[in-house]
Parts: sequence; structure tokens; C-alpha cells
Amino acid sequence: MGSLILMIIGLGVMAAGYFVYSKYLARKVYQLNDDFVTPAHELSDGVDYVPTNKYILWGHHFTSVAGAAPIVGPAIAVIWGWLPALLWVTLGTVFFAGMHDLGTLWASTRNKGRSIGALSARYIGKRGANLFLVVIFLVLLMVVAAFAVVIKNLLISTPGAVIPVWGAIIVALLVGVAVYRLRWHLVPVTVVGVVALYALILIGDKFPVVLPESILGMTPATFWILALFIYGAIASLLPVWVLLQPRDYINGVQLFVGLILLFGSVLLATLFSATPPNIVAPMINMNLPEGTPNMIPLLFVTIACGAISGFHGMVASGTTSKQLDKETDARFVGYFGAVGEGLLSLGTILAVIGGFKSVAEWNEIYSSFGSAGVNAFVQGGATLMQNGIGLPESLSATLLATMAVLFAATTMDTGMRLLRFVVQEAGEVFKLKIGKISATLIVVALGLGLTFSQGLGGEGGLRIWPLFGTTNQLMASLSLSIIAVILIRKGRNPITALVPLVIIFGMAFWAALVQLGSFANPSDPDWMLFALDVIIIGASVWVAIEAIIAMRKARDSEPEADGADAALTSSQKHV
Repeated sequence: MGSLILMIIGLGVMAAGYFVYSKYLARKVYQLNDDFVTPAHELSDGVDYVPTNKYILWGHHFTSVAGAAPIVGPAIAVIWGWLPALLWVTLGTVFFAGMHDLGTLWASTRNKGRSIGALSARYIGKRGANLFLVVIFLVLLMVVAAFAVVIKNLLISTPGAVIPVWGAIIVALLVGVAVYRLRWHLVPVTVVGVVALYALILIGDKFPVVLPESILGMTPATFWILALFIYGAIASLLPVWVLLQPRDYINGVQLFVGLILLFGSVLLATLFSATPPNIVAPMINMNLPEGTPNMIPLLFVTIACGAISGFHGMVASGTTSKQLDKETDARFVGYFGAVGEGLLSLGTILAVIGGFKSVAEWNEIYSSFGSAGVNAFVQGGATLMQNGIGLPESLSATLLATMAVLFAATTMDTGMRLLRFVVQEAGEVFKLKIGKISATLIVVALGLGLTFSQGLGGEGGLRIWPLFGTTNQLMASLSLSIIAVILIRKGRNPITALVPLVIIFGMAFWAALVQLGSFANPSDPDWMLFALDVIIIGASVWVAIEAIIAMRKARDSEPEADGADAALTSSQKHV
């Protein structure tokens, strides 16, 4: 089976998901209503609550949830074979991610734009909510620290990406002014913005930026990490229309241009190239490198973003719901945002199974579990583009690396904004009033502390990353439990949430137990990760029990009307 056939199958399944299944969810399950006054209008403040064009909001949501994870996860998971990865990405996008992302966005919108943590307090209970807050905090801290390291590595390994990555900030600022202050039409602004972004990629390829061994007394690694945290702190405090929205929107458009180039390369190389993209990876790998964990359950936590991810629920309820102009926009923003990420994961799979010249070359890249990642995507995708559309390999690599860095950066600054919300929410629990700037400084201190905990090269940024996959998926299952409780309380069929909930909780919990055993390995124990894993498992079990109790109570109570959402208190507005 060739790459082209796999691409057609993947695109067809996701298209059916959006045009058929998402309509069913919107009309029958969530019953989206244009007459409902969204929090963006009801609580408009020009900073976090801002009614937003659905295309711009889709760009924010999609690029915030995408990051590097839908590239890294599938690139690693292909070690088990391309078939399991393809099935989980396509079916996971349609029946898991789309339902989850649309559901958390809808639930937050119906509850004054509250975060998923605040929703858990109302629908599951305060005890579960406080434990839920621990899981949310750890996931966000992992994202902020790890993505800083990922971006730093790409800026050093692909110096051609430096100019377009930082130049994109200027482009985004100008787009924000043009759309929100000058009131220019979105289409011409989009065209000019995307052209400017790709011009920066051409310039960056011609003039790569390689930092000296010492800059201001720091190594390049230390300098880039500090620069990224400073940028993230500033971006997280600015009104969303200034940088967050336009940056994410332009990045979202350029991603689709990049995917069109990548998918087009597969098509053209198959039809016209002398070197068509033959699949060199096995359908199911029976000769796994030593040390590779079992595919079940690890596949379901290795590929998170691109199938289903708890981080998506944090973004949907943390920032996106506060910008939703009309409730019916949630289908396009939430479900199609998940489809966009699924398409990126599909493109990654095609790049890493058909972008190498031989089985031997592929086996060299996949010599051990985790050895492949963004670099495999960049290398394989660049080869596909060179063979398919004749784009020079170095330019293709710069384009793909820039795409990966821009997504990781948008996820990092959104993660810092969300982590600031969590710090403020935790302050409310302990009767402390923490302002935006103070909360942001706490976030920066925690993020830098973790990132530099094992050296100024940022090695600590990945210190607790091994826990991300399981923690993230447990987070997704807990979000699905809240959606199920709300649906039951409204007298609607919760089966579309319960089936994904049972599957993803089972796989994530199983994976967490497997990891617990590996962390306690007598030959190489890691007691810090062991302790954190125990905390995460304990919190997840507790919240799951609370959710089951809440579902039973909801089933036995009278159906709740849509207008019965709890009033927003002053202490909850920032969450």
C-alpha cells in the first residue's frame, strides 16, 4: 500500500468526521444555539473576554493545542508500525478528540467561560476539583518547560528558522492592529501576513543565525531558553487581540499551506517522480529494538495530540471559550481544530514512513524507542517535498522546522497564560489574592526552575516529561467525565462521551501503572518520578470515583435546563 492511498484514506475519514459526525454532535448532543449569549459578549473586557471572528479563533485554538506534540508523538509511535499509528490518529481524531474539544468548549461557554478545573468543582465536587487542579498544574508545567527545550533545540539545530520564528511576532502584531484597530478586511490581511511569513522563511534560509559560543556570558541554549520565557511572560499578559489571536491565526493558515505542500508532494511524487515515496516502514513492526515498551497501552499515550489530549480541554475552557462570538462557532473552532491537528499527525506519519530512501535508513532512525521525533519529521518531509514539488531540501527543512517551532511557541505562551490562571485559582483556594503580574512571575520562576534544575542547558525541562503522556490522557478522561455529567444533568444521551472516557481512562491508567513499575526499577530507580506518578494516579482515581458518584446523582435528578448554569462569582472570572 503506497503513501498516496494512506493519505486518501486518512483525509477521507477526517472529512467524514467533520461533515457528518460533528454535525450530529452539534445538533443532537450539544444542541448549539445562536441565541445563547456567549461569555465573550456577556463579560467582554477587551483583555481575555473578546468576541472573535471564528476563523481567527480557530487559528488561536488550533495552533495553541497543536505545538510539537502531534509531530513528536506519531513520529515516535511509528516504531510499532504505521498501521496502529494511522488507525489511532484517524479514528481518535474523529471519535475522541473532536468530541472532547467541542465538548469542553461548549461546557465552558455554557458556564461563563470557566476553566475545566472550575467546572469540576461545580459538576464533580470541591474535593475532586482540588485534586484535579494538581493534575492540571503538572500538565501545564510540563508543557511550558519541555516546549522551551524543544524550541531551543530546533533554533540551534536549524538556524535558518531563527529569523522567521522571531519575525513572525512582528507580523502578528501588525495583523492584530490591521484587523482590530484599522478594521481592514480579513482576507487581504491574511494574504499579506502569510506572504510576509513565507518571505521570512526564504530570508531565514539564506541568512541562518548561529549564535556564538558565548552571548552575554551565556551559552546559546541558556540564552534561547531565557528569551523564550521572557517572550512567553509578556505574551501571556497582553490582551489576546494584540498578539495571541493574530499570531495563532497566521500560524494556523501557514500550517495549512505547509500541509498542502506536504500532501501535494506525496501526490505529485507518486504520479510523476522517478523516486515515488515508497513506504519503508513496516505495517506492524515485529522486530522492535531492545527496550521498546509494549504497544498496548503505550500507543494511546505516546500519540496524544493528534488523537485526543487533555491539554486541549484546558485551552478550550481556558482561553478559547472566552473569545467565542457565537455558540454555533464552537463546531468549527473546536471540532475542526481537532481535525487540523489530526491532519498534522497524518502528515507526520506520511513523512516518517515514506520520506526515507531505504529500510536500512529508516531502521537507523528508529534504532531505539524515542530516537525519532521532530528531526525525523523534518528530514522525511524535506525529502518528500524535494521529490514531489522540487523544493530544495534545505529550504524544505527550514520551512518544516519553522512550522514546528511556531506551533511549539504558540503552545508555550498559551500554556503560560493558562498556568497563570491556575496559580490565581490556587490562590483563591488558599484565600490569597494573586494578581496577573505576580502570578506570571510565579509561573516564570517555576518554569525556569524546572528547566534549569539539571543544568543551564535546559536538561531539566524534560525531567518530568516522561509523565506527560499518561497525565495528559488521564486529564482528557477527567474532562470527558465532566462532559458526561453535564449531558446527564441535561437529560441527554452521554454515550458519545462515555465510550471515549472508558477507553482512554483505561489505557492511560494502565500506562501509568506500567510507568510506575519502570520508575521503581531496582537497577535504575527514579524516585521523584515515582512519587509524582503515585500522586497523579491517586488524584485521578479519586476524581474518577467522584465523577461516578456525580453521574449517578445526575441520572436520578430532574433534567437541568440550559439556563440553569451557575452565576459567575468575582473570584471565578479569571479562571
